[in-house]
Amino acid sequence: MARQPIQTDLAPAAIGPYSQAVRAGDTVFLSGQIPLDPSTGEIVAGDIAAQARRAFDNLRAVCEAAGGSLDGVVRLGLYLTDLGDFAAVNAVMADYFQAPYPARSTIQVSGLPKGAQFEVDAILVLR
Repeated sequence: MARQPIQTDLAPAAIGPYSQAVRAGDTVFLSGQIPLDPSTGEIVAGDIAAQARRAFDNLRAVCEAAGGSLDGVVRLGLYLTDLGDFAAVNAVMADYFQAPYPARSTIQVSGLPKGAQFEVDAILVLR
């Protein structure tokens, strides 16, 4: 099966040897998005909610570049440097997704690129 890379200027450029997303058939595998402002390449200012919003906005931009939307996301991976931020991230996520919610894992990590406090990756199925 052919792999089709997905790229948009509305989300941060990859900061390594990877694609923002790769489509294989009707499935799109989205790379992790941290809270980088796509216009500056810098982490957004603010608390965990501000970081989560920017990361979800970046994720949405890549979904749309692939021809889908957040409604087609079937799985999310959330990565936090502090699980004490779990409730705040859940509250932000509720603004981006509605039932039936994607399957999800939430993992505390010791560090993320560029000092981010939050990262999200996803699997999208195009309809």
